[in-house]
Formats: sequence, structure tokens, C-alpha cells
Amino acid sequence: MQSSAELPGAVLVVVTWNSADVLPGLLDSLEAGMSGLRWRLVVADNDSADATSDVVRTKAPDALLVQTGRNAGYAAAINAALDAVGPLDKDTDAVLVCNPDIRMRAGCGAALVRGLEMPGTGITAPLLFDGTGRMIRTLRREPNPLRLLGEMALGAHRSGRFAALGEQVADPQAYKGPTRADWVAGSLMALSRECVEACGPWDESFFLYSEETEYALRARARGLATRLAPDAVAVHLEGEATVSPKLWTLLTVNRVRLYRRTHSAPAVAAFWGALLLREASRALLGRASSRAAVRALVSPARLRAKPGP
Repeated sequence: MQSSAELPGAVLVVVTWNSADVLPGLLDSLEAGMSGLRWRLVVADNDSADATSDVVRTKAPDALLVQTGRNAGYAAAINAALDAVGPLDKDTDAVLVCNPDIRMRAGCGAALVRGLEMPGTGITAPLLFDGTGRMIRTLRREPNPLRLLGEMALGAHRSGRFAALGEQVADPQAYKGPTRADWVAGSLMALSRECVEACGPWDESFFLYSEETEYALRARARGLATRLAPDAVAVHLEGEATVSPKLWTLLTVNRVRLYRRTHSAPAVAAFWGALLLREASRALLGRASSRAAVRALVSPARLRAKPGP
């Protein structure tokens, strides 16, 4: 049996914003969820107007509570937490980044850190389930125009069976092993110390959405892969992105902004056109969030504007 000094070390960063209702469930899950690790908790709070800070002080009095002083976004909050921690020492093997509506199952954190031991791996993600017990397909391929059109024609689940036609990895077998992906949904992920040091700060120009995509693609460019750690299991109660026009618009516009970073103008035009066509087809079916996204995509001012809430 390992002594506590021999256990892997980790920093768990939780980003909060008006999270008083969901945060207690996460904190209650951590004793079992982070078992098998030496760990410390850092909560980066984006100027919550509710009792989030009180929840942290009451339920996790040993946690480091970092106040950003504003609704700074997900990436900025992660950076604030890591700045407060300072340089990672040799006893810190990983940084875990987590949403407050995550519920870790026993040993989840340790399994994520073990997954980082696979050579060339910089990021691991757990097997995620929603609140009803349905598995969430979190593995993703790099976005491109053909995959957008494939999703429009076939739907995300059907197109995801084909690597050329879908961004979402839909094959059930992919979720049974340490499958490599271009990126993963970022509600819970582990970053190796090497990855944190090689990639540097998260890109704060993405207020919300696409920041985890950008980070994983940046890690890949440095030779560090993103993989599923299937022995790590968690529940994600999930947010409003699929139903809120405001959040869906932000997600959609940020996809264009990210694609524009590394592609030529003709390629960006093709990506924008495919995304516009996909959202327009959904808008015609009555989806209000897609109508809002279409309005943003045809507005040059919205595409140029600094991302924000």
C-alpha cells in the first residue's frame, strides 16, 4: 500500500460563477473522487453574486479561494488559479480543471492522472454521464467545413461514425479504451505538468467555448496528445449551451474565431459558409438558438467583437 507521500500529486482547479446551488455536490464528491492522490483545491470565482464563496469557506475551508473580481471567463479564471498556485513543483504531477456541476465517481482523479502516464499524453478526460445516466460523447475531431456539412446532413451522432464527416466521435468502442482525440469537451480534464509548462496560459480571448479546443490543439502542436481515460468516471449535470440562444451564439462565433487563427482566408470563408448553412437549416426547423447564431454569423461586427458574456 502506498504511503501518502508516494501518491501522485495534483492541483484541482474549479471555476465558479453563481454556482452556490451546484458546487456543494461537487465538493461532496471529492473525498472519494480524488482518493489515491495528494491534492489541493483551488476555486477561481468569477465575481459570483450568490453564496458561492460562502459555500467554499464552509464546505472546503482548506481550499485556496481566488477572486478574479469580474466575470472574466473560463480561461481567465484558470489562469488566475494557476497564477495563485505559482510554478508547479516536482511533486505536482497534474492539474485538473473542473466545472462545478461535475460529480466525480470514486477514484476518478487518480485514473485521470494515471492516464497521463501513457507516453506522449498531455491531456486526459473521463468517461462522462449526464444526470440521467446516459453516456456523453465527449471525444472530438478537429473542426472543418466537411464535418460541419456532415453534421448538417446526417446529424451529429450518425456523422460521427465517419472520421471525415463528423466532429463528434460516436463509435461506442472509442469510449472503451484510451482513445486519442483532437480535443475533448472541457468540463473535466487533467493536464500533465509537462503540458501546463509547455502550453503556458489559457487563451483568455475566448470568454467561453473553444478555449478547451484551442488548448488541446496547442498541446497537440507540441507533441502532447489528448486521450480518454476510460477508468475515470464522472457525472456532468450539463449547462445551457444547447438551449440558450445567447450561449449557443457565443459557441458558434467562437468556432469561427478559432478556425481563423490557423487557416487561410479561403479556408475560413468555407468554414464560415458551412457553419452558416448548418445553423440556417436548424433555424428553419424552428430552433431559436440557431436563429440567433445566424444573425451573429452574418454580422461582421459580431465576428470582430471581443468575446464576452
